[in-house]
Amino acid sequence: MKVFLVAGARPNFMKIAPICREAQKYQEVDCRIVHTGQHYDYDMSHAFFKDLELPAPDFFLSAGSGSHAVQTSKIMVEFEKLCEMEKPDLVLVVGDVNSTLACSIVAKKLCIAVAHVEGGLRSFDLTMPEEINRMVTDAISDHFFVTEESAVQNLLREGKTSERIHFVGHVMIDNLLHQVRKLETQDWGKFSTHELKQSCKDYVFLTLHRPSNVDDKGVFEGIAAALNYIAQERSIFFTVHPRTAKMIDEFRIEFSDNITRLPPLGFRESLYLWKDASLVMTDSGGLQEETTALGVPCLTLRENTERPITVEMGTNRLAGTTKDSILSAYSLVTANKGNQHSVPPKWDGRASQRIWKVLLGLVDEVND
Repeated sequence: MKVFLVAGARPNFMKIAPICREAQKYQEVDCRIVHTGQHYDYDMSHAFFKDLELPAPDFFLSAGSGSHAVQTSKIMVEFEKLCEMEKPDLVLVVGDVNSTLACSIVAKKLCIAVAHVEGGLRSFDLTMPEEINRMVTDAISDHFFVTEESAVQNLLREGKTSERIHFVGHVMIDNLLHQVRKLETQDWGKFSTHELKQSCKDYVFLTLHRPSNVDDKGVFEGIAAALNYIAQERSIFFTVHPRTAKMIDEFRIEFSDNITRLPPLGFRESLYLWKDASLVMTDSGGLQEETTALGVPCLTLRENTERPITVEMGTNRLAGTTKDSILSAYSLVTANKGNQHSVPPKWDGRASQRIWKVLLGLVDEVND
């Protein structure tokens, strides 16, 4: 069974790592990594592959940046050539980025089976490019590997048959738990942020990268105003995505001296910082889930989430994107530190095992 494992952007790498690692246990599986190059920053990509113990990609499509249409079309053209040459039996896509959409469409038109890991998630916000990617990918996928019950219900409402929907847990959490174990035996002193962390025990960890937050000057200024206010109370460690850095310069956004701007970090060093933070603030989908898995309070700087389980059971709270809404949510979360939360079902580090058992026909349905 020749399987193409597709990744294109930073969150994808975290999701394919445990799937790739698990595939090595099966001699009958020939698993090839296809890196579309959708987000290609050498420092980010190289550090992530090293941290995640991923082998070098078997194929690199060099898509690069561009508008959604330009980028998606570049990936489709190059991926079609690759599929026609290599003839995979299955294309496995993860998440909701342009690479997910592009490669699933190409595969399906070539009559190659498609499996979508993290299928069924919905924000119900059609202004989000990721929501379009999720909906189209799910419309044509053959197998759906889902992370939470809401995704099962979304797919059933959309007419998908139950035998194609597999509630396996979350590969992102597989990777997280693996990395936590690795971190326990690592020399933390080698991290560039070690002294910073040691000098400040009460801090907020921040990521910010969504176009809706950083490409609109008014929205970005409102978020920055809230952050500067919070920085009067506690330090903020801000890992700055290249896109965000560009917009900070373009809009001349000013930040408090108590907000430490950091370059993109490898997965493990980022985990080293946020796992002990008093609070994580983010617009990332992945961090909403990872903080829930480790019980770290999280404020999501968005109006909605396609991951409702993190709010219903986990440590996540939606904060909106205005100064007032963010500060209101911040006050609530800091006043209720003792709130009860729990880890969602099957977020136990075994999602990748379940995926391969289904794909190889070892089980009809995942019950463990």
